[in-house]
Parts: sequence; C-alpha cells; structure tokens
Amino acid sequence: MDLKNAVVLVTGAGSGIGAAIASHFGKLGSSLFLVDKEQDTLKNAGNFLISIGVKNFETFAADISQELDSKKMVNQAIKRFGKINIVIPCAGLIRDGLLLNLEKETKKVKSKLSFDDWQDVLNVNLNGTFLTVRDCAEKMAEGGWPGLIVPISSVNKAGQLGQLNYSSSKIAISLFPKVIIGEFLLKKILNIRVVGIAPGYTRTPMLEKMNQSVLESLLKTVHLNRLIEPIEIAKLIEHISSNEALNGTTVEITGGICHSHGVVK
Repeated sequence: MDLKNAVVLVTGAGSGIGAAIASHFGKLGSSLFLVDKEQDTLKNAGNFLISIGVKNFETFAADISQELDSKKMVNQAIKRFGKINIVIPCAGLIRDGLLLNLEKETKKVKSKLSFDDWQDVLNVNLNGTFLTVRDCAEKMAEGGWPGLIVPISSVNKAGQLGQLNYSSSKIAISLFPKVIIGEFLLKKILNIRVVGIAPGYTRTPMLEKMNQSVLESLLKTVHLNRLIEPIEIAKLIEHISSNEALNGTTVEITGGICHSHGVVK
C-alpha cells in the first residue's frame, strides 16, 4: 500500500498508542483522520502533529461506542478525504477489579466487580471496535479502495487476574481478523485485509502511573526486561501495511512475556 496516498483513521488518537500511530503515519505522508472522545486531548495531539510538520489531518470528537457517532465519524472522514484505507481502532478502557473480594476473617463478600465497570469496558473496547470496523469496512468494500483494518487486542487476551472485563473484550477482538476475513472471502470482498495486534506492557500514560514496584515485578516476566514503546507498535503496523501475506491473524508484540515458571503467555 502506498502510504503517502493512504488515508488512515485512528480512534483513541488523543494519547498513548493511538497518538504514536498518528504521528508515525503522519511523518510517512499519510492523511490522518483522528478520533477521540476528549476534545482537549485531540487538540493537544493536533498541536503536536503541527509542531513536527504534519498538516494533512482532521480531528473529530466522538464516542465510538455509540452507533450514531460511529456513522458520523466515517461519513466525515470520507467527506474530508474521499476514502479510507487503514483503520486502527485504538480507543480502549480499563476498569480493574476482582469478580469477588472476600473479608479475610468472615469470608463474606465485601465487594464485587460492578456491572457498570463490566459494561463500560465492553462498550468501549468491544462495541466501539465492532462499530468502527463494521462502519469503515462497509464504505471500504463499496469504494473498492485498498484497505487494512487493524483491531487492537492485548496479550491479556490470555486472561489477567482482576481484568475479567478487559480480558474478555480483548480475546473477542483477537478473533475479529480470522472471522471477518473468512466472511470477506465468502462474499468476495478482496480489497480489505484484517490483521490484529496484541501488544504487551506498553509505555502509555496509564501504565506509567502504576506503582513502580508493581511495574518492576511485571517487567521481570518480560524477556526484554522493558516496556514496549508505542512507536514499535506503529512501525509494526507500517510493516503489516506493506506485507500482504499478513492477513486474517492477530500478531503479538510483547518483548517475550513469560509466566513465572517460564511458559510463554
């Protein structure tokens, strides 16, 4: 795919992985349509892009878990740039909590994972990704443009204690590429590839706010003994865009996460 003539739509583009992807593809000459729920973070992201010489972009505030917002987002992207080539739904949410938390003495349940925390994470992570992928794919299929959709899963799709909601959303997203490409083959939609990415522990504002001792213990399970940098994820997507053999699968980028007994996660 010719990235200099590509239109890249990124959700969750105001910070973290989404912002890194936006700046990387902007430097490569792609046109950018950047989406985030928070207008302030979008403004900051836009100012940063301008500061590094990236000018061909538009920002759009939307709640990607809402069907109407998703439709407006896609229509505005096409109105501005005439097409969509690469879709990267990065918008995500974490609300950690144990399913049940017991009192040590009485063994009575003192707290439990709230339905709101369950639903909020599934709404943003899973429903938001679904709507973004579906609505973009509809226009891409009808337009016949060369396309790539990159759903963002997580290494914690394997299951993480205290993240039943998050892990459930990410294992579901990891299945998107295989199922969607199977359907596209069935219906002869041959202009769009779907390749997921499952990052490991990545240097984002949210992760850097973690208790440092907890973070250090996590890094002891990583072969590289460091966090993944967001730019490394952006470069992986750049590679995927140029390698057409990558399709219908989810690629892990983790630095080599292992369990305490040496089993790769």
